[in-house]
Amino acid sequence: MGPMEKESDQEMSTNDHYKKNLRTALPQIIAVSVKNLLLLGYGMTLGFPTILIPAVSQPRDGEVLHLNASEVSWIGSINLIVVPLGCAMSGVVTSPLGRRRAMQAVNLPFFIAWLMFYFSSTTGHLYGALFLTGLAGGLLEAPVLTYVAEITQPYLRGSLSATSSMCIIIGVFTQFLFGLLMYWRTVALVNITFTILAVVALFFVPESPHWLVSRKRHADARKSLQWLRGWTTPQAVEAELKDIQALFKTKRAEADDVEELWTEKLSHYLDRSFLVPFFLVSFSFFVGHFSGMTTLQTYAVSIFQALDAPLDKYRATLILGAVQLAGAGACVLLVRITGKRTLTLVSTAGAAACCLLLAAYDLHMKLHARPHSTLLVNGNLEENRTLVDVPAALDTVKNPYSWIPTSLLMLLALITHTGIRLLPWILIGEVFSAKTRSGGAGLTSGLGYMFGFLTNKIFINMVDVLSIWGTYGFYGLICLTGSVVFYFILPETEGKKLNDIENHFAGIKKLTNEVYRSQKRSTVEVSKMRDLKGATNPTFEGDNINI
Repeated sequence: MGPMEKESDQEMSTNDHYKKNLRTALPQIIAVSVKNLLLLGYGMTLGFPTILIPAVSQPRDGEVLHLNASEVSWIGSINLIVVPLGCAMSGVVTSPLGRRRAMQAVNLPFFIAWLMFYFSSTTGHLYGALFLTGLAGGLLEAPVLTYVAEITQPYLRGSLSATSSMCIIIGVFTQFLFGLLMYWRTVALVNITFTILAVVALFFVPESPHWLVSRKRHADARKSLQWLRGWTTPQAVEAELKDIQALFKTKRAEADDVEELWTEKLSHYLDRSFLVPFFLVSFSFFVGHFSGMTTLQTYAVSIFQALDAPLDKYRATLILGAVQLAGAGACVLLVRITGKRTLTLVSTAGAAACCLLLAAYDLHMKLHARPHSTLLVNGNLEENRTLVDVPAALDTVKNPYSWIPTSLLMLLALITHTGIRLLPWILIGEVFSAKTRSGGAGLTSGLGYMFGFLTNKIFINMVDVLSIWGTYGFYGLICLTGSVVFYFILPETEGKKLNDIENHFAGIKKLTNEVYRSQKRSTVEVSKMRDLKGATNPTFEGDNINI
């Protein structure tokens, strides 16, 4: 065989290998994309209050709803406070249904909520709809997390998991766009179509093979694996099916001793290997929500109006959504290059600078007695508190510096979504040990939603008492403190083995701050890691929802 023939054979072999990998990956990409329709709908529920708040606080002619400041503060908060309740119920309620049917069922409260928004005539109707969206958002956590973990192969799991937060942010962005084009009730009606689309699309993807094996439906599990691994033959998936069956045999054996070992299981949550990661993730959520971005996303239209943004308030909000999406995309692209530690330090320091500069701008305007633009929740200044009260130009006075706070808020959105806003959702799947990963993820994510509720609920009161400069000065100090704390306690986990991360937090061996962009382990180290493979959970490696 000549050199040309050998080269041709190698090229054909490479092409065949590429086609095989693409055929294997494609059904997993399709299944995850269908699952992401559910997260797109959830993102819409997070973005909807942004266009709802200005519509009901300053209603147009013919609108029956007219809310005061106290009522408005609940609109941006109710859904977040209810999400932990849904999370707590998620596993118990959805597990018997299966992952796919559970994801379909969760769309029912979303569907009812959008109808309630459209037909609402009282404040109670709005609150009830927000309650349902929060409950559904919590209920979807277990089936969504486990579905991705159980259907994807390890080499695809990380990248496909990263699409979750992107889809939620896209969902938020769609609401900003729809709010620019349509009335809020019409937006609620349009959102129903995405809920229906998610339900229908889920009929065309298979159930999780892990769940099917847990129900002893082995033939169905084999068919599911055949679909997920490239519409292949039963023989091609037999080895993987046997691995799943062996895994559940081990789990059943361990379950027989659950009553005897419950005290030992509880003790894991008192170990350093749990407490340190718990503080790290919880603190990350706290800084992320009190960076000023959570309240900006919720009250964006009102804030841009009060700051006298040099462009239409709805267009400014739309640009804000695009900037958030760009930041999340940058995070996905940069994290493999810079690592999580560098991104987080730059993000928190940058957010601190934006907030403190915004506070300085507002204070400067106040000290120089610039005219104020006051945004009212209703038209009576004497009977109602202001929603936002910041220095800006009156209709008769042009403020040549109004682009400064607008630019700072856009930069804040970009910087926070490049790092601190997404960091805790990435860390959840990495920093907890295999024995506490599930419980740790549930506890910290629930706490994160509580922080989101708190920052939205008290925002109007903070502005009322501290004004804008005091509020954003407070946010800036939190971000600055976060940057210092992260410098000392946040290790670089990018590219590191789960067992190495666990050993770091257990105090056994510290991680370096080097970013592992490729396999840098020696044969001996790889052999050792294989020996310790039982210390990790192969079915859950951080496939979490990202807000």
